[in-house]
Amino acid sequence: MKFFGRSELAIKAASIGAVLLFSVSASQAQSSGPFAGFEGAWTGTGTVSLSDGSTERIRCKADYKVAGTGLSLKQALHCASESYKFDLTSDVTSQGERISGNWSETNRNIFGNLQGTAGGGQIEVFVEANGFAANLSLRTNGTKQTVQISSKGEIRGVNITMTKG
Repeated sequence: MKFFGRSELAIKAASIGAVLLFSVSASQAQSSGPFAGFEGAWTGTGTVSLSDGSTERIRCKADYKVAGTGLSLKQALHCASESYKFDLTSDVTSQGERISGNWSETNRNIFGNLQGTAGGGQIEVFVEANGFAANLSLRTNGTKQTVQISSKGEIRGVNITMTKG
């Protein structure tokens, strides 16, 4: 009977060990995937350059959700100045360092596709929609992130620096 009790204890210990190992593996997959370092809430400031040549200061907040596998990312970026506002969302998946997905900007009711690369705390994508195209670059290093957008549309350029937390 004692032997059975020890086996039962060993099975429970092995089960707990497997659960812990799975938890660590899942978090390592997320932290080592192409979107490592992006998860969480970010806030900051920057500038937006418009097609009329004006430049304005903007305040921004972003929220990134990385799937448990580390292979998909949902982004929401909201920025506003005295006279300008944009709300950009994207849903991205990766295959290795190559990424693709969909994006939208709700204030102008535009949406489209994106493609590019991700890894090492960087995301570089080309976004396009009917009559619109832009390059978007995100770089994360610890608790600091920079976002740069360039296009030939109404928004000519955006430069943002944000911190996590």
